[in-house]
Amino acid sequence: MENDIKIGKKIFIRNAGKDEYWLQDIIYENPKILGLGDLVAVNKEKKQSSGGRLDILLKEPTENLMYEVEVMLGETDPSHIIRSIEYWDNEKRKYPQRQHFCVLIAESFDRRYFNVIQLMSLNIPMIAIQADLLEVNGDRILNFSKIIDIYIEPEEDEEDLKQVNESNWNLDSPWVNTCAKELYNSLTEKHDRINLRYTQSYISINIDGRNNYWFCKRMKPTSAMFFSVKDDEKVETIKKTLDENDIVYTYNRYKEFMLNVDLKSLQKYLSILQKVHAIRNRKVADDD
Repeated sequence: MENDIKIGKKIFIRNAGKDEYWLQDIIYENPKILGLGDLVAVNKEKKQSSGGRLDILLKEPTENLMYEVEVMLGETDPSHIIRSIEYWDNEKRKYPQRQHFCVLIAESFDRRYFNVIQLMSLNIPMIAIQADLLEVNGDRILNFSKIIDIYIEPEEDEEDLKQVNESNWNLDSPWVNTCAKELYNSLTEKHDRINLRYTQSYISINIDGRNNYWFCKRMKPTSAMFFSVKDDEKVETIKKTLDENDIVYTYNRYKEFMLNVDLKSLQKYLSILQKVHAIRNRKVADDD
């Protein structure tokens, strides 16, 4: 059977007769192609007080997040990294009430500089994106791949929260406990090691010793239900499942889904949430 998957060949952008400004324009006109969410363009070639110009300034309007983007053709180098951090710091100082992300875009990242960026991302919210121009059967395709994302503390490293019991929640916010127990009861047959954990801030459903779902208080009768999904393929499948069933959700920068639920809506969509749970726990080749 003939293979219907075409093999592409990477070519460098300059060799295709394009320059850095061409790549900047592409990103500025359609920021979503970077894969960082529903970003909108704010400014291009923005003059900096310290000298130089920031290539692109992008914004995520819902959470008021700012992305300082520096673009470089070819391989990244120390000046690209330093310039990116400097411009990110300038904007952060100018607008301290917003959260800022330093974004480096290049066609390739040398292993040495890749390691440097990765180490720095532990303290600075840095994102590295590789821009690939591919030639496939005479057509040229531009693709962006996120190779370093911002560092997020794992759940196990969160500061210890004071333990409370079910009675505390039933006195203060019984509707949150009711929702948590409804989902918990629907999952008990699927897992041997599952329990409810009560803290001052949330009620969590723990599976195999890890927070799998957690419920936070909202105005009666609603609760905010969170669950984390980091695998991109699973994220897209879950988004499609929720969209097809008209379930409203958000997916934040911490790679968490959030749904506002009450007991009635939770019961209505319980079968869909069980399907989502199955997707989350599905084993894929790239899973750790």
